Amino acid sequence: MDSQGAGSDLLSLLNQALARELQVCIQYMIQHAIGAAREPAPSGKTPEGKRSSFVGSHSMYWLPGITLKKIAIAEMRHAESIAERIVHLGGEPTTEASDIVLGQAVREMLELDREEERSAIVLYQRIIAAAQAQHDEETVRLFQGILSQEEKHHQAFSGLIGQG
Repeated sequence: MDSQGAGSDLLSLLNQALARELQVCIQYMIQHAIGAAREPAPSGKTPEGKRSSFVGSHSMYWLPGITLKKIAIAEMRHAESIAERIVHLGGEPTTEASDIVLGQAVREMLELDREEERSAIVLYQRIIAAAQAQHDEETVRLFQGILSQEEKHHQAFSGLIGQG
């Protein structure tokens, strides 16, 4: 499929995906910054065996900052790729992030983040099906790659809260 003829339904789904990616890259970074000051590390250590080098890591408190930082960067890359695809298909990328929900305690934050990844998996499966219906193989390939990463993010958050 070329840049002509992308269905408005597919473009709407792509903009939902973009708004979600913008949301979570902000959400994950801010959660670490505020979470680092709220909850002490279990046994005084991080699971990685060292302090995070992310914002707020200088405190004596723990939040899985390295994991959040890596996932936030991956989400920023997803947002970039999705925005470029929307433009290629003749649409206009949203500049509005979905609602950011931070949570109060580390566990709550991680549970919220895991749910964001689960909902992304569902949305991206819908996008793949919609793109396949329009014979848009480029969008299918893009979202298959992003979907694979979102599944890994879901596993990472599940592992951090002990449900992996």
